[in-house]
Amino acid sequence: MTKIERRSFIKGAAAVSAITILKPSTVFGSKANSAIQLGIIGCGNRGTSVITAMSKHTNVNIMAMADLFDDQLKVAKEKLDGLNKDKGFGKIEPKNIYQGSKAYMELLNNKDVEAVLISSPAYTHPEFVEAAIAAGKHIYCEKPVAIDVAGVKRIEKAGSTINGKLSMVVGFQIRHATAYQEMVKRVQEGAIGDVVTAQLYYLASGLPLKPIDNMSKSEAMIRNQFHFRSLSGGILLDQGIHMLDVCSWALQRKPIMAMGSGGRDHNNAFGDAWNNYQVIYKYPDNIRVSFHSTQLGPTFGDVCARFIGSKGIATAHYSGGVFIDGENEWDSGVIRHESANQDRSQRAAGVFTSALHDSNENKVKSFIGSINSGKFLNESTSGASSTYTAILGRTAAEKGEPVSWEAMQNSNESIDPNLNLPQFD
Repeated sequence: MTKIERRSFIKGAAAVSAITILKPSTVFGSKANSAIQLGIIGCGNRGTSVITAMSKHTNVNIMAMADLFDDQLKVAKEKLDGLNKDKGFGKIEPKNIYQGSKAYMELLNNKDVEAVLISSPAYTHPEFVEAAIAAGKHIYCEKPVAIDVAGVKRIEKAGSTINGKLSMVVGFQIRHATAYQEMVKRVQEGAIGDVVTAQLYYLASGLPLKPIDNMSKSEAMIRNQFHFRSLSGGILLDQGIHMLDVCSWALQRKPIMAMGSGGRDHNNAFGDAWNNYQVIYKYPDNIRVSFHSTQLGPTFGDVCARFIGSKGIATAHYSGGVFIDGENEWDSGVIRHESANQDRSQRAAGVFTSALHDSNENKVKSFIGSINSGKFLNESTSGASSTYTAILGRTAAEKGEPVSWEAMQNSNESIDPNLNLPQFD
C-alpha cells in the first residue's frame, strides 16, 4: 500500500472504530437532535394523555411546558421527564418551564420549540393558536377550537394564513380509528344505501367538583372548567362534538338547522354548564339526525353513531362494536357487547374491545409524520365546522327554538369568561 492509501485506510478504520464505541449518551444525544422539539401548553389530564401517546409512538423530545398553575407543572413534569427518560432524552430544563398568565407566550418565544400541543381550557384556544402560528410553531390543538362563534372565526382566519408552511391539527382522533375509517368509507360508498336518518349519543357519567375552598372565584372556575359554559363551551363542545364530527365526516356535509332542549338538572350549585341536551339536526337531502348528550349519574353509559339507510344500518360504538347490518353486512372485528368477555385466545389474536384502540397512536403519528415529511396538514376548516355544528345545537337548545346555520354564524356570539388572570403571575 502507498503511504497515502495506508493513511486513508487508518483514518477510515479509526472513524469506524469511533462509531462502534460511542457512548450511549452520545447516541441518545443524536436521537434527541433529530427529534421534533415539543412543548405543551396546559398540563392537565388530557394534555398529558396526548403527549404520552406522542412520546411513545413518535420521535419527539418534550423540552418545554407551560401552565397557569405551579402545582400542575410539578405533577406533569414528573410524568413528562419519565417519558423522556424512557427514550433516553434528558429532563425538561427549569429555564423551559413557564408559569402564569403569559406562560404560553414565553413558551412560544422559545426558538428551540418546533411544535406545540395546546391542551389548555377551550376558551384560550383562539388566542393561543393565533400566537403559535405567528411564532411559526406546528400545532396540535385539542377540540373544540373555540367556545363561541367569534372564536371559531378567529381560528378560520388564522388557519387561512398558514399557506402550507405549518401543520395545524385538531384533536378529533376518532377520524384516525381504523374501524371508524372503514365504516365511514363503506357508508360513503353506498353500503347502507341512501342515508335517511342518524342517531348519535354520548352518555357520560356526572362530573365531580374539584375542591374550591380558599380559592379566588377565577381559580375555582378554571380548576373546574368543565362546569362552566364560558370556559369549556359545555358538554356539546367538550364531549358531544366527537359524535357530531363523525356525523359530518360520514355525511360529508354540514347541517342546515337545529332545534333542541336540555338543562342543568341534579347538579351542584357551582357552575352553569348544562348536563343534558336533546337536539335534532336537519342536514341537506332531508337527512335528520337526533343527538342525545348527557353528563349525569354515577356510571358511564355509551357513545355511539348510528346511520340508518335504505339498505342497512351502520353502527359505531366506542366500546361495543363497529359494524353494518343489512344487504351489505360487515364487521370490524371489534367485540360487541354481547361478547364483551374477551378470552385469552381472542386477546392473543389481537381482538379489541375498543374501537378507538389505535386512534391516538395513528393521530399523533399523522401529526409528527407531517412535520418530518414536509407534507403539512391544516385541519382548521374541518375543526371549525364541527365546532360550529356543536354551537348550533347548543344555541338551538338554549333558545328553545329552531336556529339556522346562517343565523348561528351571523350572531357573532362572543363569550367573556370574566377571569382575573394576572393574579396567577
